[in-house]
This record gives sequence, C-alpha cells and structure tokens, in this order.
Amino acid sequence: MPKTKPDPIEQRLEHIKSAVREAGIKLTHQRLEIFRELAATVEHPDAESIFEAVRERVPTVSLDTVYRTLRLLHDLGLVRTMGQQSKGIRFDANLDPHHHYVCVRCGLIRDFNSDELNRLHVPGAVKKLGTVLDAHVEVRGLCADCQRAKKTSKPKRNNP
Repeated sequence: MPKTKPDPIEQRLEHIKSAVREAGIKLTHQRLEIFRELAATVEHPDAESIFEAVRERVPTVSLDTVYRTLRLLHDLGLVRTMGQQSKGIRFDANLDPHHHYVCVRCGLIRDFNSDELNRLHVPGAVKKLGTVLDAHVEVRGLCADCQRAKKTSKPKRNNP
C-alpha cells in the first residue's frame, strides 16, 4: 500500500495542540476552533476574519478571545505575524520555510517557496543590530485580479 502524504492542515493543528498542552495551557473548545480555523486557511487572516469564521460554528466566541488566543500562539512561536499594521496584523500557521507575495491593492497574501531566497545571506549590518532568529521575504505587487481590474477600469478624465 503506497504511503499517503500527511495532511499539512492536520499536522499544523496537531503541532499547535501539542505545543499548547506542553506549555500547560488549557485546550478549550473555543481555542481549538480558533486553532482549526487558522491552520486550515491559506488566506493569512486577521483576527476579525478568524472571529467571523469561528463565530459561525461557536456563536459564544468573543473577539477578545480570538485576539488573546492569537497572541498566545504568537508568544509560543506557533504563528508568525505579517503585513501592514494599518490594515491589522495577519497571522500564518505555516511555520515551514516559505515567503510571501502581498498585493498592495487588495491585501491578498499567498505563500511561495524559493530555494534561492532561502539561501539569502543576512548582511553583517543586520547581525550587528542583534541576533537573527528568522528571515523571510515579502514580495509586494499587484495580484492578477487587481491587474485585470486595473486594465478594465476606464481612466477618469478631468473636465477642462
């Protein structure tokens, strides 16, 4: 029987659950649903998006619980944060080495892999600032949908 590749979502969820248990933190139903929502998405959601999705399954969850749970995951090193602070912190449960493409118009964030970027040398000037724990590249541009929308929109004309 051929070996099936493990489901990355289930792997992430199990990793989060195990680490939280090891830290001596209670695994409540609400926390588990927040973990599940974050582990199952590629959208790099903000706290409000996670709240809305979890609230459909657990109507008693509060936005404060979502924020506290995400902060807990971050403090335990189980999620990364990214994105512009003005648009809210975005979260990523994928801790495997990868990089991000960010659309500057709509805010879409997608993972991509690059062996070349994984081999980037951290400059000495950065090392002088302190210890480097992690590095990833965030590539910014216009996603395909925003490019299409830009091409099909009519330019505004100024009246003389």
